[in-house]
Amino acid sequence: MTFDALVAEGEAVPVEGWDFSWFEGRATEGRPSWGYQRLVADRLRAARRVLDVQTGGGEVLAGALREGAARPDAVVATESWAPNAALARRALAPWGGRVVQCADSAIPCPDASFDLVVSRHPVSTPWAEVGRVLAPGGAFVSQQVGAGTVRELTEAMIGPFEVGTAREPEVHRAAAEAAGLEVTRLERASLPMTFDDVAAVVVFLRKVIWTVPEFSVEAYRPQLLALHERIRRDGPFRATSERFLIEAHRPNW
Repeated sequence: MTFDALVAEGEAVPVEGWDFSWFEGRATEGRPSWGYQRLVADRLRAARRVLDVQTGGGEVLAGALREGAARPDAVVATESWAPNAALARRALAPWGGRVVQCADSAIPCPDASFDLVVSRHPVSTPWAEVGRVLAPGGAFVSQQVGAGTVRELTEAMIGPFEVGTAREPEVHRAAAEAAGLEVTRLERASLPMTFDDVAAVVVFLRKVIWTVPEFSVEAYRPQLLALHERIRRDGPFRATSERFLIEAHRPNW
């Protein structure tokens, strides 16, 4: 396919939710050894009141609920983007899920109202809010995007840049502890990624918006063309995704 055809294809793909099935055969990403959905499914079996922070389209929580054959008394999720919130309401309906559309910094729920809070790839983690809504003895489980993730792709678009510390695991440990939580597990993983064509790059950048903030095909067309030519010459574009798992709990006092 030509560059223009691939770009047009990438622009036409819907990017609501966290369903990445479109990328099959076009891009790959390694998975962390801890298996986030499997881990959440295990925790759900004993949970009565569950909150998913920044749920996206609700696909991951719904998958964990199915995998764990779990029927909590209450299933609640937050999401800031209206198209995702609509998807999440449909995905979580079989469990009576309630989806609250709100800012990423907010969790508009009562104090100590959940015994399990989960979050996969939040834009930011509102640690004080997480600590507030967790009941004594409650647990928080989150897979986070690590510092410098997909740096190779970001630099192909904007050039060299300095990686900040906001997504460093130890920064999150300190924030969790400041919110009154005890961190029980903190693991990180660096995982290989490949992009087989520029359409996959376009879809990824439209979907994972923090990779190149304010990305658009029009603004980055020269960089996309250079990347297209590089892939044709050298084969799949290779990058590294950074992930970390953090588990914490609120003490029983």
